[in-house]
Amino acid sequence: MVEARFTNPVIAGMHPDPSVCRVGDDYYLACSSFEYFPGVPVFHSRDLIHWEQIGNALDRPGQLTIPDSTPSSGGVYAPTLRHHDGRFWLITTNVAPGGGTMIVTATDPAGPWSDPIPVPGIGIDPDLAWDDEGRCWCTSAGIRQCRIDPWSGQPFGTPEPIWSGSPGALAPEAPHLYRIGEHWYLMIAEGGTERGHAVSIARGPAPDGPFEPCPANPILSHRGTGRRIQNTGHADLVTAPDGSWWMVLLGVRSGGGTPGWHVLGRETFLAPVTWGDDGWPVVGELETDLPEPAWIVDAPRVPPGCDDFDLPDLHPRWISVRSRPDGCWSTTERPGWLTLHARGGSLDEPGITFVGRRQQHPSCRARTLIDSGHGHGGLAVRLDERHHYEIETHNHSVRVIARIGSVRHVVATRPAPAGPVRLRVDIVAASPADGHPRQEPDVLRLGIEDIGGGFEQLAELDGRYLSTEVAGGFTGRVIGMYAAEGTARFDWFDYEAL
Repeated sequence: MVEARFTNPVIAGMHPDPSVCRVGDDYYLACSSFEYFPGVPVFHSRDLIHWEQIGNALDRPGQLTIPDSTPSSGGVYAPTLRHHDGRFWLITTNVAPGGGTMIVTATDPAGPWSDPIPVPGIGIDPDLAWDDEGRCWCTSAGIRQCRIDPWSGQPFGTPEPIWSGSPGALAPEAPHLYRIGEHWYLMIAEGGTERGHAVSIARGPAPDGPFEPCPANPILSHRGTGRRIQNTGHADLVTAPDGSWWMVLLGVRSGGGTPGWHVLGRETFLAPVTWGDDGWPVVGELETDLPEPAWIVDAPRVPPGCDDFDLPDLHPRWISVRSRPDGCWSTTERPGWLTLHARGGSLDEPGITFVGRRQQHPSCRARTLIDSGHGHGGLAVRLDERHHYEIETHNHSVRVIARIGSVRHVVATRPAPAGPVRLRVDIVAASPADGHPRQEPDVLRLGIEDIGGGFEQLAELDGRYLSTEVAGGFTGRVIGMYAAEGTARFDWFDYEAL
């Protein structure tokens, strides 16, 4: 093993419910996407540490419909990604009105993926596993299972309960079924996806059991500890070419005082796994400064911080709220600019024209150059319709707006400079040295920037109101550009860690 180290999370920002598979020397991973379109980001890695997004499994309206009536934190939940018989299989659930559980397949995980195959009668968190006879088993939340035909989606019978998890544990969910040696292992999440989250496991002689629980359950949980990574759960296992085992899982990095707010959403973490003499898995540490696996490859592939919108299509990291109709955006209408045409009147509305990327660092800076003409739009930090901050150009002025629950307030305003305007948001995490119980997790400073980089701050806002602990739900912050009236054009967008 080499001397270098790696740190968690391995995929930062809102990338929860990770599911992973290996094909040869390549790893592929998929995550939940909730109310954002396109859905289910897909990543590639050669070492489980450095991940590059190569596409989205649900990237066209024919695959994914999320109506405006879908509440935030609705949409696409908990995919399972597997490779079987030369093909990639992904099963997930769209909990939006008119949705349901579906399977899509591809020969190339970067896409294109097939049109969805509906799987009726199957709940959220579905898993796929094939036995030695080629039969496909589908297990879902509540730890219910039946066999299905994955090509047609047709279940064989009604899903039946196969294990209830730990006695009295809340919300048994996120099952994954594996054949390892002579046993079938069934790994689940339980305890709820908040501070009580945990991973437990059982094993049995057949895919449908009967299952005996591991005596050391939960095999992973950070509940009741002072560890910086909390809410650990919803895990998946993978083995490397050298025979070592690894777990990907979700967790959060909380900051500030009590109760500890997390603002980036649930992120993807990595932990080593060993197997005891009794045949049960033992999960290693996932805190910072873990040894790198021996097959570590080159330097991290960090997404470019600046996008000049010179290509006809957007990079797969860009996401929109619920949908992105062709007529509402373009990078060719004014070449080299992202043109957005308004659909909704503000970020309070579910149909806002918005293009953003996940916030991935506790301290970061986002900037853009906007030409709003006779319309208005700007730069926003969004958690949901009721929790967002933005700086926008509006009627020859620049203004900062805060939406916190039922309150919408124009915090600051000033005349707009002549010509296109550089809008900027600095997000600065709280110092861990400040132990006050009411310490905010971070502050957001919104203002305008001159061509030389000078910054005029118009407002400083408390970050706790854009946190899951305040707003609720399953998502994290997304930073991006929007049009609220008429047309807004953006020459570039720059994101950098501070």
